[in-house]
Amino acid sequence: MRRLSSSVCSPSSHRLNPVTTMSTGSNSLVWFRKGLRVHDNPALEHASKCGSSGSIYPVFVIDPHYMEPDPSSFSPGSSRAGVNRIRFLLESLKDLDSSLKKLGSRLLVLRGEPGEVMLRCLQEWKVKRLCFEYDTDPYYQALDFRVKEYASSVGVEVFSPVSHTLFNPTDIIEKNGGKPPLSYQSFLKIAGEPSCASSELVMSYSSLPPVGDVGNLGVSEVPTLEELGYSDDEQAEWTPFRGGESEALKRLNKSISDKAWVANFEKPKGDPSAFLKPATTVLSPYLKFGCLSSRYFYQCLQRVYKDVKKHTSPPVSLLGQLLWREFFYTTAFGTRNFDRMKGNPICKQIPWKEDLDMLAAWRDGKTGYPWIDAIMVQLLKWGWMHHLARHCVACFLTRGDLFIHWEQGRDVFERLLIDSDWAINNGNWMWLSCSSFFYQYNRIYSPVSFGKKYDPDGKYIRHFLPVLKDMPKQYIYEPWTAPLSVQTKAKCIVGKDYPKPMVMHDAASKECKRKMGEAYALNKKMNGGEIGDEDLRDLRSKLEKDEESNIRNQRPKLN
Repeated sequence: MRRLSSSVCSPSSHRLNPVTTMSTGSNSLVWFRKGLRVHDNPALEHASKCGSSGSIYPVFVIDPHYMEPDPSSFSPGSSRAGVNRIRFLLESLKDLDSSLKKLGSRLLVLRGEPGEVMLRCLQEWKVKRLCFEYDTDPYYQALDFRVKEYASSVGVEVFSPVSHTLFNPTDIIEKNGGKPPLSYQSFLKIAGEPSCASSELVMSYSSLPPVGDVGNLGVSEVPTLEELGYSDDEQAEWTPFRGGESEALKRLNKSISDKAWVANFEKPKGDPSAFLKPATTVLSPYLKFGCLSSRYFYQCLQRVYKDVKKHTSPPVSLLGQLLWREFFYTTAFGTRNFDRMKGNPICKQIPWKEDLDMLAAWRDGKTGYPWIDAIMVQLLKWGWMHHLARHCVACFLTRGDLFIHWEQGRDVFERLLIDSDWAINNGNWMWLSCSSFFYQYNRIYSPVSFGKKYDPDGKYIRHFLPVLKDMPKQYIYEPWTAPLSVQTKAKCIVGKDYPKPMVMHDAASKECKRKMGEAYALNKKMNGGEIGDEDLRDLRSKLEKDEESNIRNQRPKLN
């Protein structure tokens, strides 16, 4: 076994023949959830060492709640995920199955509640070793505890390595005195260099042990969307990003082959309006599903940095983006109720308003602000948008214009994004709503001037909002300011063919700043003490009365 080549980041550069690393004969089960890859997969590697008399059972469980259609949801998909992400997952499973078949194995797909299915597999197949990647998400923490408890009771060895992240969040939290670091810089200082920086990664196999007798457990091949109950015309336009390890490695190698681009990558300078050729790697969905190993990505980046004279550094560098992922994973793992405002010790308590009509208009791309609406349409169609675009629409929904709860925006992203990640999604929504991590609530993204800076001609808007394709560029970001004759010529009458602005940004943002100021004052007054429902209700009532008073005072007085 040799180290990865310093000049090439290739999946074939490191091979392991499991025949040479055998242990005592026994059946192993490798349970795929994320980690949908062959390269750098310690759970698969450990399971493969099952000895000459043993078999390996590579399993993925389809949870009907996650995968099967829910007609009542606001977009095509299940009750938990949009159809773009389900499709991406199925493509990733198909690719994994193909890779396993080349090694003399296959992916065994079962359906049902994952915990119950696992217990049946362990019983039926006489498994002696259960291997799965450690997962910090609360859902998997509860599920894994249940499965591990059963495995322990029947004498099954459990191997659950940390390989979805560069660091073990538990280690970072312990180093920080039992609490997660709450700033990126403090995280970097505590974390240091990951152990994978100098470790050997197993990138491929000569072969895998055979699959054992599967009995009567209803094993199937990877289903198609149609077999799950979706129709061909489920979406008018599908995400252009294909799922799977093969695609992940291809995309990675294409990105890192341009060493100058990697060396000069600087997050704030990306173009959020670039859509035909995105301004980022678009590796996030592959990292989310584990089609790409974050440890392998880290090693590839370090190799590029060694080959160039100078390069950008965290937090703005490409490596810095990977470390942001680690920061949010660690903070999420060490914070109770990380996915909500109430009971979350690091989240400011803010009396966000509830307005389901406003929320739906934002979600469906009908706010009357073309830059915001185009981003939301891209999300609906592609399940992805640039990180700065995400910043704009999140700010608009929360502290910038509409003052609607970040949890409601989070739910929309959680459903529609193909790279939706529990820790990162919640962390970013708290950040962008100035509920945690970032507190400069007076800094607001303009729904007009921010996009115009990158795309003055409005090409991005014209693509995702074809109703505005003939609007002259001087009005494309503010079509309501166009004279009626111009709107008529452009075949887009504002208020009829395209919505009027749901709020006027200057007044709305001013009002949001005032509300944020009052909320911050209440949080400061309580000095870390618990702010109850009654406190928030009282403040909400006061803010609403003040807003009504301000509106009355702004109305022109009749003579």
